[in-house]
Amino acid sequence: MIPTIFTFEKVPRLTLVGAGPGDPELMTLKGLMALKAADVVLYDALVSEEILNMIPVHVPSFSVGKRAGAHSHTQDEINELIVDYAYVYGHVVRLKGGDPFVFGRGAEEIAFAEAHGVQTTVVPGISSALAVPASVNIPVTERGVSESFWVITGTTKAGELSGDLALAAQSTATVVILMGLNKVKEIMELFQAHGKSGTPAAIIQNGTLPTQRLVTGTVSDIASKASLAGIGSPAIMVVGEVVQHARALAAVTQEVATHYQ
Repeated sequence: MIPTIFTFEKVPRLTLVGAGPGDPELMTLKGLMALKAADVVLYDALVSEEILNMIPVHVPSFSVGKRAGAHSHTQDEINELIVDYAYVYGHVVRLKGGDPFVFGRGAEEIAFAEAHGVQTTVVPGISSALAVPASVNIPVTERGVSESFWVITGTTKAGELSGDLALAAQSTATVVILMGLNKVKEIMELFQAHGKSGTPAAIIQNGTLPTQRLVTGTVSDIASKASLAGIGSPAIMVVGEVVQHARALAAVTQEVATHYQ
């Protein structure tokens, strides 16, 4: 940790910015303006290289990436860095994948910063829970098919399955599962136990990026299909009748291009 050096030229402040699901064109204008006004940027591992290239060249930026099994910094260390850098540099932009308040631990960072005299602002981002299914033509709601949707973390802080999964498996809602790929077999077995073996399911890797991959099937076979296809993290799972609309990103892109020719 760097020593705290108080700056009297600039007010210490923090802006939490949601970078969106990965595609740089899905970064909000307000988020981009915050980057342009930053004195320093702390970014997560899931922020794409194209978005990192939007950081002005004169602005120092540091990776504090956290991914399953590979944490370069603990959350407590990140909290401390935010406060230290705010007093050293002035305006800290904390750049987080998706939306900072959807499994992004943004509330913890805001609370810690404010407790240490740092002014805070939040710039919402497009959540991958919505954008990634949409990118392969999956609507999370559809009239007469799905009246609601659940967004659930696949595993808890302790590495166990979320208790909400059992509740979601009993619903007719679309279920979007984040950070659960390493537990996909157990998750799908839970849905099968509630009579959902034949329910359509999809797994999307690297959603909205050129490297995006899509595997579709049913609750009973999606785990084996994903394994055979070599699907890896980061990936999102979607379970529900709306998955029947799924189309690969390349196919959707080609259809749009053909329409406007």
